[in-house]
Amino acid sequence: QVQLVESGGGLVQAGGSLRLSCAASGRTFSSSAMGWFRQAPGKEREFAAAVSWNGGSTYYADSVKGRFTISRDNAKKTVYLQMNSLKPEDTAVYYCAAGAQARVFTPMKVASWGQGTQVTVSS
Repeated sequence: QVQLVESGGGLVQAGGSLRLSCAASGRTFSSSAMGWFRQAPGKEREFAAAVSWNGGSTYYADSVKGRFTISRDNAKKTVYLQMNSLKPEDTAVYYCAAGAQARVFTPMKVASWGQGTQVTVSS
């Protein structure tokens, strides 16, 4: 099991950038696919990005492709989400997640969740 703690959320103006971090503990981090989901008020949790266990493959939702970049540092047991060109519709609670396969990263496939960090983008 992997324990996850997110940080880096906050308030930013449209067009700005934020970098989220997710610190992990547990022996299985380096063999786990990692990803980010987000949930806006009144909406279902949705996939944003995922990265394979070695960082070699990344996957993005169409809504964030070209603006967000996911990466990981296995030595530091940390996964990052660099968010650029932020839009008001990116406002949500962002959750870090660990799973088995980055290619199939759905809420049902997630083994561990972080507590979430709020991102608010003002217009």
